[in-house]
Amino acid sequence: MARDYDIVLFGATGFVGELTAEYLSERAPEVAIALAGRRQERLEALRERLGRPNWGVLVAEVGDAASIRRLAEAGRVVISTVGPYLRLGEPLVAACAEVGSDYVDLTGESEFIDTMYLRYHTRATQSGARLVHSCGFDSIPYDLGALFTVAQLPADVPIALRGFGAASGSISGGTFHSAVGQIARLKESGRAARQRRSVERNAPDGRLAEGRRVRGLPGRPHHEPLAGGWVVPAPTVDPQHVLRSARLNPRYGPDFSYSHYLVTKRLSATVGLGLGLGAVLALAQLEPTRNLLLRLRAPGSGPDAARRARSFFRVRMVAEYGAGTAREQLITEVTGGDPGYGETAKMLAESALALADDDGLPPIGGGQWTPALALGEPLIERLIAAGIGFGVVEPAG
Repeated sequence: MARDYDIVLFGATGFVGELTAEYLSERAPEVAIALAGRRQERLEALRERLGRPNWGVLVAEVGDAASIRRLAEAGRVVISTVGPYLRLGEPLVAACAEVGSDYVDLTGESEFIDTMYLRYHTRATQSGARLVHSCGFDSIPYDLGALFTVAQLPADVPIALRGFGAASGSISGGTFHSAVGQIARLKESGRAARQRRSVERNAPDGRLAEGRRVRGLPGRPHHEPLAGGWVVPAPTVDPQHVLRSARLNPRYGPDFSYSHYLVTKRLSATVGLGLGLGAVLALAQLEPTRNLLLRLRAPGSGPDAARRARSFFRVRMVAEYGAGTAREQLITEVTGGDPGYGETAKMLAESALALADDDGLPPIGGGQWTPALALGEPLIERLIAAGIGFGVVEPAG
């Protein structure tokens, strides 16, 4: 189907949406782009501020199915920054799967990802739509960091990989609302994950090749010199992507395991993090206390430019590979600036540009895929060129 635009950015006037639009304006002036959202006057004002009179403007609302379908039909690739995704994201995923448009977002909501797989993976395989979730700080540094690490290692060896994430920054109101929503739905999220595993076990594109093993290992809190501090297992969406990439790509070896941690400099900070997460978990379970939590940050708000300029992230991957006493170690890092917003906008935009360009991408066809499976090494090259670091810290052997 012919498309009017290479990329359509839905939620363009939101906090991350504007950052993504600014990045696209600076880095891809030759690409045919449309800004999409609920209010035409705000979209036109953004287009004028960016100095891109040739960009399109599309008015669409999540509750208006016809406008969402028109949006999906307009672009070869559709970017969505409209969350919380579990509440607002499904109509656009459904429309892209139906009409065959590629789709990327920045969700970290595992229930949403699993539910979209259950409902739209099969239709997307038929239409050719590539549905790629979590193309921001959730989960590009981890998923592509694991791929980058594996690519440095010999083929066909057992690999035990540990990912350690350290970051400085603050979160926007939209991210906070998404996080609280996930925490409030742990039972539903677990149910969706189990249903997906059941479906994948019987799906040709979800089964492990005979003789291969891929496992997630829970880990434990401890002091880890290789990570530079105290580490605690992190119940984020990132391991879900790393492990699915490993299951579907035999390059990860015959026996692959992954453990996922957050890093803090001091034990007191680790304890404080655990207590804070416990408090949010408890408060999010009941509607009155959950509503009080949500009042702490308003949707559409976020850190200012000065705060973002001081922020950073570092994801360190520690791989042990080989068998028996011959095991060796390799350490890699993915590094960048403000993780939640500046770099997330960069990762999201470059993911969409990679799909629009399609040069050298893995020939996987339509369906719901991880960033590593759909975008792979071409996206790593794009991100390196855009200033995100991928490198070996300690050489193999």
